[in-house]
Order: sequence, then structure tokens, then C-alpha cells
Amino acid sequence: MQPALIIFLCVGSAIVYGIIHDQITARVCVEYFTIGHPPVFSTDDPTLLGLGWGIIATWWVGLILGLILVPVARFGNWPKRSARSLVRPVLILMLSTAILAAVAGVSGSILAKGGAITLRGAIAAKVPADRHAAFIACLFTHNASYLGGFVGGGITIAVIWSKRRTASRKRCSVSRQEQQPLNS
Repeated sequence: MQPALIIFLCVGSAIVYGIIHDQITARVCVEYFTIGHPPVFSTDDPTLLGLGWGIIATWWVGLILGLILVPVARFGNWPKRSARSLVRPVLILMLSTAILAAVAGVSGSILAKGGAITLRGAIAAKVPADRHAAFIACLFTHNASYLGGFVGGGITIAVIWSKRRTASRKRCSVSRQEQQPLNS
């Protein structure tokens, strides 16, 4: 049951993150979704685009995290971690990724407005010129979210593995101390 709950935690958290993230970015630049993505949804409504793309673009990231986290948290002789014990690390991962995405989006906007970064090629021709900076801000935000999710996910996995190993060593140390005879 715990492995399924861990996967559900990771997929659910990723989807919630994606929906909130895309609700914001769809309002910053709807063209990022209507022009910069394949036409999966025949709408330009930012709420529907944010909902749809928030799910499509993130469920699989959560699944990868969950599938890796299950053996890291549960397999072997070390103390097992429950899904409940992983809520905080996954929440920290999501919040850290959101902060990285926000900083990246603001940075992208500043760089685009200052002319340091520009859209080029076919996409530049399709996106209205007055929306280029917003498009770049969304591009930076989305790329930072994936980077934060994958790198942060790796860090989260490593921390959980390390904590299980440390807990196992402490448990073994306590067990050895209990087995030693007392010196009188």
C-alpha cells in the first residue's frame, strides 16, 4: 500500500504544482500555450489551458519521481519511510522549484525587456512583438520548473536515501550497545 501512496503523493503533487504554475503563466502570456505548444486544446482560455497543460506537462515528472522514490524509501533492511513521512520533502521540492521558476521568469522578462534576449525565427513571427518579453518570461519559468523538478528531485532522493542509511547506522549502534555486557 505504501508504494502506491508514495507514487500517488508524487504524481498528485506534481499535477497540483503544474496546474498552479500554468494558471499563472497562462495569464502572463497565453501565446506561450496557444502558439508555443502543439494545439492539444482548441481554446485560448487561460484557465482551461492552465488546467490542461498543468496536468499533461507534469504527471509524468511526478510518476518518474515516485517510481524512483519507492525503492529509495522502502526497499532493503534500512528503516522504511512511509508516504506520510515524505510529504514534507516533496512539499519542499515543490516550493523550491516554484521559487526557482519565479526568479527565472522575472529574470527572463528583465532580459527580454532590456533586449539581451529576443525571440527569433518562426516563433518570433507568430508571437505579437509586444508579447515577446512575456513569452520569454514564460519560457524561462517553464524551463526552470523542469530543471528544478529534476535536479531537486535528485537531491530529494539522495537526502531520503542518506537519512535512511543514517537511521540504520544509529539503530545498529544502539542495538550493539544493548547487547554488550555491563562492566561492574
